[in-house]
Amino acid sequence: MAAPFVLLLGEVVVGYYTLSSTGVQIGDLPEQTTRKLPRYPLVPATLLGRLAVDRVHHGKGYGRFLLADALYRALRSEIASFAVIVDAKDESARRFYERESFLPFPDQPMKLFRPMTDIERLFR
Repeated sequence: MAAPFVLLLGEVVVGYYTLSSTGVQIGDLPEQTTRKLPRYPLVPATLLGRLAVDRVHHGKGYGRFLLADALYRALRSEIASFAVIVDAKDESARRFYERESFLPFPDQPMKLFRPMTDIERLFR
């Protein structure tokens, strides 16, 4: 179950993403991150799924716009979340998220996260 968000130019779909709740095993996170979290086996997070931009519109900044919108919505949610999580579908997507300050999970380089504290600083 996920909430979809769509970017339209007129009646043309340029891109979209989904947001949903998820949980992360605390042991999957880097030790530096877990020091600041409660000692529960599972911590709540927000899953950013299916972020995509139509090929016709690649290279125009719409992906960064959609990502910023997703991060802002996740931050403004009243549901507790320690980070936004993404599962990069390929190396290009992984590099995109890393350029946007996402950090890889230690044993899962295609799974990345950006802590809410960092996202909060972004929008100050």
